[in-house]
Amino acid sequence: MYRTAIEKLYKWKESKNRKPLIIEGARQVGKTWLMKEFGSKAYADTVYINFDSNSIMADLFSSDLNTDRLIAGLELYSGRKINPDNTLLIFDEVQEVPKALSSLKYFYENAPQYHIICAGSLLGIALHQGTSFPVGKVDFLKLYPLSFKEFLMATENERFAKLLEKQDFQMITAFKQTYIDALKNYYFVGGMPEAVQSFADDRDYNEVRNIQKRILTAYEQDFSKHAPNEIVPKIRMVWNSIPSQLAKENKKFIYSVIREGGRAKEYETAIMWLTDCGLVHKVSRVNAAGFPLKAYEDLKAFKLFIVDVGLLGCMTGLHQRTLLDGNNLFTHFKGALTEQYVCQQLKTLDDLGIYYYTNERNTCEIDFIIDTGKQIIPIEVKAEVNLKAKSLKVYKEKFNPEISIRTSMSDYKKEDWLINLPLYAIEETKNIVQQ
Repeated sequence: MYRTAIEKLYKWKESKNRKPLIIEGARQVGKTWLMKEFGSKAYADTVYINFDSNSIMADLFSSDLNTDRLIAGLELYSGRKINPDNTLLIFDEVQEVPKALSSLKYFYENAPQYHIICAGSLLGIALHQGTSFPVGKVDFLKLYPLSFKEFLMATENERFAKLLEKQDFQMITAFKQTYIDALKNYYFVGGMPEAVQSFADDRDYNEVRNIQKRILTAYEQDFSKHAPNEIVPKIRMVWNSIPSQLAKENKKFIYSVIREGGRAKEYETAIMWLTDCGLVHKVSRVNAAGFPLKAYEDLKAFKLFIVDVGLLGCMTGLHQRTLLDGNNLFTHFKGALTEQYVCQQLKTLDDLGIYYYTNERNTCEIDFIIDTGKQIIPIEVKAEVNLKAKSLKVYKEKFNPEISIRTSMSDYKKEDWLINLPLYAIEETKNIVQQ
């Protein structure tokens, strides 16, 4: 299985100002696999340390954080010599020993020759709880489920993924049915590595669903195991409300959908917990389209998407037979699945601020509005072949964007100010607008 993030790891390895690297991401998105795969491909040796329930590591890091002493202890534990030039050190579930996180500062300052990558399924929560290490002493990389393009590569459609990268839309349109069929499968399977690998091997939709159910059960167990007891019920309520929130015509998160009379102050901590551990994406509203978009963020209005479109389908009981009924998948629960899919693909693009826009009278809603650092681009999402763009026209009249995107099942078409981008090509958004 190929993950594009491995290219970022190669760049990190060769960087002149390399710092210890922290990989953030939800449980089971493939962090451990990626670190080990990178180690096997880029280094002569890899020393893998799992800090979960590891009393020896807890003791080693409990006293002073002298890097020479720590390296000696890691060598004794692993039974291997750690050569700074060709050994990759992997600290997994590192949040379980907070002083190991703190030690990264000293490795950066006093022993920068060592190559260290860290990860943990609940690392985001540990970081936001103020675990002691200074900002600026580590690098970060966010890992998400497989994108649609990675899914193509994992399911023996690599040449079609390469075609998307080339943006040869005349050729892409000629083979659009291949992309549409693959997209239907991606809507069902999603991008969780275990589910994708199972599907690639056996094409067994039932087994994919079983894997997704196991992943969702593990997430629910994490709520009880790792969250403060007083907010566990609220985390569950927020999490379980997301499918019905997204099923609404207006997908803005409404607290009263969770519980009648529900208010923000009851659920803010639960939403923050889910966001910190990478299980949900919070997309805030903006009320204008100026640079930078974050300056126009309305903190009270937002949408919540979950980490993976396949898991969303599993939560809603989406049946595999919808995949066999022509394009019916894109009309059943269509808005929720399609916006979830688009959000998930946009999240994989680096340095992209993602928001949505509504005007004060709610007569214009843009599903996503992105800030590339150079341009602000509105994106209207259509689940089917729909070429009406009423909201985009209203937005265009007010803000006059250089480029607007409508993404649907229609073929690629570039007009004066509007690009119609097929849903299966949404990952190419940044490359297309930079032309």
